[in-house]
Amino acid sequence: MAESVPVRCPACRREHLFAAPSYPCVCGAPVTPPLDRLADPAPVTHRTWDEDWVTVPCDTCGRADQWPHPELGCPCGVMLRIPVRGVRRPLRAEVVPGTGGPADLETEPEPEAAPHTPEPPPPGTAATTPGSPLIPDHLPLPRTTPTPRPVFQPVTIRTARDAVTAATLYLRWLGYRDIRRADQRPPTGIGLAARGMLAQVDPTVRPATLRDVECLWLTAMSESTGCVYFSLAGYADDARRRADALGIPLFVLDLTGTPQPVNTHADELLATGA
Repeated sequence: MAESVPVRCPACRREHLFAAPSYPCVCGAPVTPPLDRLADPAPVTHRTWDEDWVTVPCDTCGRADQWPHPELGCPCGVMLRIPVRGVRRPLRAEVVPGTGGPADLETEPEPEAAPHTPEPPPPGTAATTPGSPLIPDHLPLPRTTPTPRPVFQPVTIRTARDAVTAATLYLRWLGYRDIRRADQRPPTGIGLAARGMLAQVDPTVRPATLRDVECLWLTAMSESTGCVYFSLAGYADDARRRADALGIPLFVLDLTGTPQPVNTHADELLATGA
């Protein structure tokens, strides 16, 4: 059970009892940001990615991922950011290239594999070269199916921030790493960027338009990356047709936080992952 801490609003001096929400790690264990009882909450005056997210390790598997910074809305209208202890903000410059983890997390290098030297064929056998009777010209791959993923653990969507969290968790579940706020802000919603993928999350109550889909595709083309769209209210008919023609996976976010594929490109992304 998550710990509860007393929180006093600095604006109206009203006291609250706050418990940090838990989020599902890819291993299935709940991850809860540890609250700092000694620090005072700070009013949220403006939002940036580095302040809205914190890097918290899982107590079960040790994996460090980014999670929303705990916040509390006071009835007086002030949004309070609750301090946490023992965690780091997910600064982009501090991510170790090629690892997807923060720079202050120690990682052991993988041992180099010894060079493989093929054994000579036994005496009296023919050389096993392509085209010979012993080996066909085409060798089947040893494994052609993707590695099974654990069951996706959704986060209930109540706010626009929850929609961004649900899309982030889904991209991470699909296998994308180093998820961050996109450098270019989309005309609608929030842009997310990961290795090889640009995502747009639209938490508004109107269906995504043809312009929204085309702008996402043009931005992805300029960055030579793939793209995916998450919408809370669905898509206009012409937007769906253009996404099908451009090869853009479309997902609808239901209120349980589970993205539902809308077109065949989304079905393919769900099946194959990153």
